[in-house]
Amino acid sequence: MPVARNTDVDRLFIPAIIADQIAQGALVAINTSGGKDSQAMTIKLINAGIPRSQLLLIHASLGNIEWPGTIAHIQRSGYGLPLIIAKPRRSFFDMVRARGMFPSPKYRQCTSDQKRGPIERELRRHLKQNPQHGGRIINAMGMRAEESAARSTRSIAKLNARNSVAGRTWIDWLPIHQMRTDEVFQTIADAGQQPHWAYGAGMSRLSCSFCIMSSLADLQCAARLRPALLRQYMNLERQIGHTLRTDGITLRETLKRLKATQ
Repeated sequence: MPVARNTDVDRLFIPAIIADQIAQGALVAINTSGGKDSQAMTIKLINAGIPRSQLLLIHASLGNIEWPGTIAHIQRSGYGLPLIIAKPRRSFFDMVRARGMFPSPKYRQCTSDQKRGPIERELRRHLKQNPQHGGRIINAMGMRAEESAARSTRSIAKLNARNSVAGRTWIDWLPIHQMRTDEVFQTIADAGQQPHWAYGAGMSRLSCSFCIMSSLADLQCAARLRPALLRQYMNLERQIGHTLRTDGITLRETLKRLKATQ
């Protein structure tokens, strides 16, 4: 039986504030992790009729802790758009050692130091070097309402006051905010593309291989797929006396308990 399609999702809604900035030559920076949401967002933006000269991809490289093949996947699925690789000033492990603890869902230094900060720095630099955009930038991100209560309340388009300084207009945009997970995967399939290989290997989301937000199932899957990296995390837990998981249970003990229940 054919699956019913949400035709409203097939058409990308572009708010007036975004359309106006695009018409004035704004740069549309597509934040991409290589995950399903940013891949579907890229497809939608490519098909929205935005001039390609105003589109680029930007990826915060997490080095060894991100899934292998991520940058190659972004390049394969990125329609030949220019890609900026934003690198943090220090690695995730160095950041954790300096703090003496891992980030937490409440204090996500990994997001600010490893992703948002480097991306904003590179976008400011690019905008300065490309005056044809008139100091206008639209920062497109693949956050969806379905993912969490916090994300469900976020504005679809909002002026970023902190970055809108010195003649620069910076607007954060969530183009696929209302899309469901099945619609995300359908968008990828309809474009003749494949999602990142880690999904097929069992992961439900693509972030750091071992993430502070990982479900137990994802943690167990990552441990199977990346045992050498797991050992690095476990060694770091021992070194600093702090655990990746907020329940205070080490990765070694967590995985041991999971195995015992199966």
